[in-house]
Amino acid sequence: MILLSDPRIAAVPVGDTGEALIDLREIADLRVDERLADAAGAYAHLREGTAERLLAAQRALPDGLRLLVVEGYRPLGLQAEYFQGYRDELRRRHPDWDAERLRVEASKYVSPPEVAPHSTGGTVDLTLCTADGRELDMGTAVNATPVASADACFTWSPRIGPEARRHRTVLGAALLAAGFVNYPTEWWHWSYGDRYWALSTGADRTRYGPVDLA
Repeated sequence: MILLSDPRIAAVPVGDTGEALIDLREIADLRVDERLADAAGAYAHLREGTAERLLAAQRALPDGLRLLVVEGYRPLGLQAEYFQGYRDELRRRHPDWDAERLRVEASKYVSPPEVAPHSTGGTVDLTLCTADGRELDMGTAVNATPVASADACFTWSPRIGPEARRHRTVLGAALLAAGFVNYPTEWWHWSYGDRYWALSTGADRTRYGPVDLA
C-alpha cells in the first residue's frame, strides 16, 4: 500500500493542463451533498476533465444508483489545517510516536499539504445513493478515521459486511473504468490527474497541480 507520505509521491513532477475549476452544482446530472459546504462553495468544484469522468462513472452505475459528491476542491490552507489537526490528535493518543511516525499515520487519513490531492481540483470524496438521495451502506461513514473505524475505512477492509463490500465494489468498478484511482485507506477518495494518480498509472507527470479558486 502506497501512502501519500511516501517520498515517491512528492517526487512526481507537476504538470498542469490549465483546465478551469467548475461548479458541480451547475451540472444537473450530478448530486452534490452539502455536509462540508463552505461559504465560497469550494467543496463543490472540480477540474473540468474530472467532472467529465464523474459523469462517465455515473453512467456506468447500475440503474437506480447515483454518485453523491461530498467534497471536491479543498484550498491548500484548509488542507494544512486538517492535516495538523489529525496529526495533533494522533500525538495525544500516542505520545511515544516520533514525528515521522505521526506523519505517516496521519497520511492514512489526511494528505500532507505538500502533496495535497484535493488542492489540485482533481480529487473527489463521494459515495453512492439511490435516485431519491438515500445513501447506501458503505461500511463506514464518509471521512471515518482509521482510529475510529478500526481501519474499516480502508477500501478492502475485511471488517465490513457483504452488502457494504458489494457497494464498494460497484462504486470502484465505475470509477476505475472512468480513469480514477483510489486511495486505499479511504474508500470514498478517488483522484484523477494528481500525483497519486500519476504514480499509480505510470504517468510521467501530473495533469493537475495546486490551483486557487478564482
